[in-house]
Amino acid sequence: MSIVDTDNLIENASSAAIDDDGDVDNARSETAEAEQVATRSAKVPRRVSVTLRAVIVTVVICLLTGAAGVLGWLYMGAQEKLDAQAREANNRQRAEEISADYAVNAADMDYQDFNTWKVKLVNGTSPELKDKLTKAADSMEQVLAPLQWKSTAKPLAAKVRSNAGGIYTVDSFVSVLTKTMQAPEGLQSTATYSITIDSNNDWQITDVGGIDSALGK
Repeated sequence: MSIVDTDNLIENASSAAIDDDGDVDNARSETAEAEQVATRSAKVPRRVSVTLRAVIVTVVICLLTGAAGVLGWLYMGAQEKLDAQAREANNRQRAEEISADYAVNAADMDYQDFNTWKVKLVNGTSPELKDKLTKAADSMEQVLAPLQWKSTAKPLAAKVRSNAGGIYTVDSFVSVLTKTMQAPEGLQSTATYSITIDSNNDWQITDVGGIDSALGK
């Protein structure tokens, strides 16, 4: 091999070495730049893109949900109020019906069958009132029997006067036709009863006022 060839080989080898060094340097440079970019990316906070339309839709959904909740609450409150009013109306009607029936039975009597009247007089009453009315009926029988008392009654009206915790006071009016030995043709009158009914205790009648009015007293 000639000297010239040797020099060319040395020069080519040097050039290859220089090229390899350049590639290494370039690789190191690229790696450093990548690390710098990654570092900057980590430091910079991510931004979430939210459109105006999405915000509006979210707000509308929240408003609708809230409105639905309010409407539901109002509906439940109104329904409970209506149910309470319906129960109260039914209770008042029941109290008036009980009072009207009792008033008719109390005013309808026949001296020839006082026992039937006595049974009706205490029907549906509390034990305390039953005892009181039984004693009053025995006394009334002693007075009415000699007069040959007969009376028939028809209901006119019954109206709740008050309601205190389920205890109803009802005014009942009945038309009474009374016949006696002194008035065989009959006398027409109106009797008024004040009847107290406890709906909390099986709708028992706890007090009665106005029985005397059926006797014309």
